[in-house]
Amino acid sequence: ISRMHFQWDWLCLGVLLMSSVTAEIENEENRDTDIEVEDFHKESEDRDFGKDMSSLGVVYQTPKPTGEVYFTETFDGILAGWVLSKTKKEDTDDNISKYDGRWEIEELKENTVPGDRGLVLKSIAKHHAISAMLTKPFIFDDKPLIVQYEVNFQEGIDCGGAYIKLLSRSDDLDLEYFFDKTPYTIMFGPDKCGEDYKLHFIFRHKNPKTGEYDEKHAKQSGSDLKKFYTDKKTHLYTLVLKPDDTFEMLIDQSVVSKGSLLEDMVPPVNPPKEIEDPNDKKPDDWDERPKIPDPNAVKPDDWDEDEPFKIEDPDAVKPEGWLDDELKYIPDPNARKPKDWDEEMDGDWEAPQIPNPKCETAPGCGQWVRPVMNNPKYKGKWKPPLIDNPNYQGVWRPRKISNPDYFEDLHPFEMTAVSAIGLELWSMTSDIYFDNFIICSEKEVADRWAADGWGLKRLIASANEPGMFTQLMTAAEDYPWLWVLYILTLALPVGLGVLFCWPAKKIDEDIDFKKSDIPKPITKRELEQDGQELEDDEIELEEEKQNKEEIAED
Repeated sequence: ISRMHFQWDWLCLGVLLMSSVTAEIENEENRDTDIEVEDFHKESEDRDFGKDMSSLGVVYQTPKPTGEVYFTETFDGILAGWVLSKTKKEDTDDNISKYDGRWEIEELKENTVPGDRGLVLKSIAKHHAISAMLTKPFIFDDKPLIVQYEVNFQEGIDCGGAYIKLLSRSDDLDLEYFFDKTPYTIMFGPDKCGEDYKLHFIFRHKNPKTGEYDEKHAKQSGSDLKKFYTDKKTHLYTLVLKPDDTFEMLIDQSVVSKGSLLEDMVPPVNPPKEIEDPNDKKPDDWDERPKIPDPNAVKPDDWDEDEPFKIEDPDAVKPEGWLDDELKYIPDPNARKPKDWDEEMDGDWEAPQIPNPKCETAPGCGQWVRPVMNNPKYKGKWKPPLIDNPNYQGVWRPRKISNPDYFEDLHPFEMTAVSAIGLELWSMTSDIYFDNFIICSEKEVADRWAADGWGLKRLIASANEPGMFTQLMTAAEDYPWLWVLYILTLALPVGLGVLFCWPAKKIDEDIDFKKSDIPKPITKRELEQDGQELEDDEIELEEEKQNKEEIAED
């Protein structure tokens, strides 16, 4: 009984622990959701709401900037200020060189926010180009540059990009002729082809000596970005450039890459001070061999280079029952020449070959050949051993000279001013959704803009998330090792139940335990009888004592 109580105590304790952990997880999830909803309403409580309302009862209103901005676009109204390119892409076949890809203003296909629309790339395998002038040019001086916008790959993405270009300010900038060679200052955004998922940050740096521009690419962080391209959710992309020549790239307000314009760009902004002399030549007698054959080594007399690598096994014996006179394959005796066989056209007809049935029960048929084995006497061609080269001079390298093209730009942040924003894209997937562009200098302004737009999309997408079981199955498709974790998680409570609830075997004490050992209640009559018996015993003892005393006196 005590053993069973002990088992049930442990089982109950395990169930309570598992229940408390599950409840805590659910409370944390609910608490996170409550905080997110509370923050969203706190930021939105003073706004003048419009007519459109989501399925959650949250009203959408077009975001409005709360500070100084250089450009904003929500696409909730008409497509004002945006210009479609009318030119052609250079160095491309004429049939695909036109920028004739179609754009539309639409709502999201999934997790729709009523009233919230975006710019959607619609055409497959076509060039798209559209651009707009900034409200005012951005000049790189003492203020940060913050570029932020939303992207949703509604159909996933096979090969294509969703990056933007900040076009360089110039007097001859004509948006109707915006194409791939139009000068830009910064290119930023997601790009994918094959299994290569990238977040680009490229800027064009002006060489102070030659005046020419070179593209400088930020090093890829190595973060796994796949989910942002495949989950069909709206994601927020942010680039922050600071006057101290540092940068940050964020997705959904989390930093995925950061670095320095001076140290983390490829190729580097500043060239090396010294370069290899292109006119320097390696001397003819320069010895780069670290090892050489020993000139004093002599081939041993017993070294036989003619011994073959393989020889017949001399100990092999032909298996008993080997059929030397039988062929492995014989003509099929049941085959018949086709009626339409023309020997003049098709030649002599021969029956197809089939395995010889007599060989099925025999160890082999045909001529027996000894198997081959490695030759123990084989040594191969003799070569002298290698020794250290006494004349080794190392790997030759040309001498260093001063770099005639050297310069030092200590503040690459001071880039060419930008006056327009453009999307110049090619994609093999349609329905790429863009929304809520903003260019500003204050992070607080960009964050508030994100809360009013992307924050609402995220809230609705979270509310429409599938159940926990569906999420677990989806995760296991991407990470098959999770199945092991699931099985162990399910097996643990079952194992505990079997361990603590399975009936225990009877022990010796249990078998010897008898019903007669249980104490019985004593009645009053039994007590009186026991008392009378005790009195009689005392009288007998007293009489015996007296008798002994009388005998002693006599």
